[in-house]
Amino acid sequence: MEFGITFKGFVDAERARYLVRAAEYAGFSYCWFYDSHILWRDCYAAIAMCMEHTTKMRFGPLVTNPDVRDWSVAASIFGSLSKQSGGRFDLAVGRGDSSMRVMGKKPATLARVADFIAKTKAMVRGEEVSYGEIPAPVTFPWAVGHDMPSWVAAYGPLALKTAGQHADGVVLQLADPGLCKWFTDQCIAAGKEAGRDMSNYRSMAAAPAYFGDRKRAIEHVKWFPAMVGNHVADIVEKYGTESGQVPESLTSYIEKRRGYDYSKHGQADNPFLDFITDDVVESFCVLGEPDEHVAKIRQLEAAGVTQFNIYLDSGDEEEIIAGYGRNVIPAFR
Repeated sequence: MEFGITFKGFVDAERARYLVRAAEYAGFSYCWFYDSHILWRDCYAAIAMCMEHTTKMRFGPLVTNPDVRDWSVAASIFGSLSKQSGGRFDLAVGRGDSSMRVMGKKPATLARVADFIAKTKAMVRGEEVSYGEIPAPVTFPWAVGHDMPSWVAAYGPLALKTAGQHADGVVLQLADPGLCKWFTDQCIAAGKEAGRDMSNYRSMAAAPAYFGDRKRAIEHVKWFPAMVGNHVADIVEKYGTESGQVPESLTSYIEKRRGYDYSKHGQADNPFLDFITDDVVESFCVLGEPDEHVAKIRQLEAAGVTQFNIYLDSGDEEEIIAGYGRNVIPAFR
């Protein structure tokens, strides 16, 4: 099991450097950053900074999308970060939920997500690439052949199929073992159907973690199921609640959802949290004493999850990193 942390773009630079050093020392192997350039500061400047303060930790956006930057610009950023860090960069891509909608634009199609991954990976490797927005092929003369690992954020059937057929791993924004297995199995089945070797396919459960008193913990992480519910609402609108293509356990909790404020995306003061129950919070997050964290992550591991990634956005960040370093990560080594 790999362990990661995720920062939002408003984390102070000095604090980010301190926390990422602490996390690497504690045994975390990944650090991810939200990529939503209007809501938060640009993530790639922060990634470059944190790379200089670590030696082994891998970095990437969680997640970027195909429509917010020209593809050659995006690939140049990815390749530059990979080159200067010795290959410590992963690419995670979604349709562009918050990043595009906060500008009044629609998210990208899944076909475009798949094409974006293929073309940017090829540019980072140094290959000659053509894509729709340019009249002439692009080649980076400075590329050194890095093969950039790729991930796709997914919930719905078509997104899971895209993740299985076109990426090295899937990003699942929840830590419910049953749902993680349901999603991961679909990705693996889709990849096998396409003739891919899925023996090393990766699955990330990305969710908040919090130690201690249950009531206090739930209040600190209640923002997270609301953020997930925003994505699930899109899936329900497309597939319905009784199609069999989306689990009832995932769709039922959004029945009383009233809306979502993108200006408060992923934040505890989002006004649309009243539909979230304690049971949903406990299901989607990892809470309690260290032994309870270990037990749930073992369930995730059995469900096919290969990385538990903590959204480090709920307070007590030092304690969470230290607690995982002392009591949780060693249980998986």
